[in-house]
Amino acid sequence: MGFAELFFSGQGRAPRLPSLIAAAVLLVLAAFYEALVGATLHWITGWVVYPALFYAGACVLSKRLHDRGRSGWWAALILTSVVAVWPHPSGFLDFAFFLVLVWAFVELALMPGEQGANRYGLNPVMLASA
Repeated sequence: MGFAELFFSGQGRAPRLPSLIAAAVLLVLAAFYEALVGATLHWITGWVVYPALFYAGACVLSKRLHDRGRSGWWAALILTSVVAVWPHPSGFLDFAFFLVLVWAFVELALMPGEQGANRYGLNPVMLASA
């Protein structure tokens, strides 16, 4: 699987390492955008940049969630939590969103994908080794 498919398709499954690299790339791009773009340009270009980042993030998360046997719709909760705590959490509700992100990190970054095929496709690790 290429990175273009990882960033632009929510179908199928993706192994941990490519998913983690893709998620890191998206977070770095968002951080650079926030740091480098002034307020006026941010207001003008944000309408294009953020939907593109969200779409790519939803695709990456969906594929990884599929690898764990979960619905890709869980990506909506994860992305909502990222927005709620970005760039720093404040308040009790943000603490709840932070807990969602801790769950997502454990579920998607630390735990392996389901062995064999699941309802979302064949195991991508087995496909790469075959």
